[in-house]
Amino acid sequence: MEPLLQVEHVTVCYNGNPVVQDVSFTLEKGEILGVVGESGSGKSTIIKAIIGLLGEGGMVTRGDIYYQGRNVVDMPQKEKRRLLGPEIGMVFQDCKAALCPIRTVGAQIYESLSEHEKVTKEETYERAGILMKKTGMDDYQRVLNSYSFELSGGMNQRVGICAAMMMKPSLLLADEPTSALDVTVQKQVVEEMKLMRREYGTAMILVTHNIGVVNAMADHVLVLKQGRMMDYGPADRVLSHSENAYTKKLMDSVLHLRRNRNVGGHFRSRTFEEGVSNT
Repeated sequence: MEPLLQVEHVTVCYNGNPVVQDVSFTLEKGEILGVVGESGSGKSTIIKAIIGLLGEGGMVTRGDIYYQGRNVVDMPQKEKRRLLGPEIGMVFQDCKAALCPIRTVGAQIYESLSEHEKVTKEETYERAGILMKKTGMDDYQRVLNSYSFELSGGMNQRVGICAAMMMKPSLLLADEPTSALDVTVQKQVVEEMKLMRREYGTAMILVTHNIGVVNAMADHVLVLKQGRMMDYGPADRVLSHSENAYTKKLMDSVLHLRRNRNVGGHFRSRTFEEGVSNT
């Protein structure tokens, strides 16, 4: 069977300057790929290239990106718009900033959904409520009738995840979905995204600096440095047993947030990664 997504030797340039060079990977249905690397390594550029959000001056200058066998690089904009939402969802790094502050959450979800299917506002709210309750938002009516500035960062992030999942896309692109959240809410968001995969079989590309989140979620990991591939393979090998010098250096630089717990009279250190993995 052909992969859900296939990125082949892709180079992305801004105003003629390459920021991503010769990157290749595949994503199977239901698989989670973690993309890691230092700031400016091209992580976000990769997922922006997939959905055509490179902005002014940005262009895929070499290579191809196939979604279910269709080349999205050469796809007409009108056809690509039909994919975004029903087939490919996006969770932005700051979902609050991605929401309009003068319209309610419910109104924005309804507008997005009604672009792709005939649906009433009542049906939209009912479907959103079912999804929101699965992610711990039992007071979904209040959330749907709220403006983004009335909600916490964690609530806005959950809204972003739910909005992206409303049409049960086959592929979810998540750009630093936990970076602005405290550790407790990070764990909740991780579990909510894993729930989406279990419920709908959604494949994901997770862009993040947080190795703990990658360790808890990813099946495969892609490591980038200055726009080039340094490592790519199963998560356990890349994160724990890589032979690549840069990957080992990157893993050694990870800050482990620890807390001491008195267990049976002995103190035990617990890393953030352990906390996420055991949530």
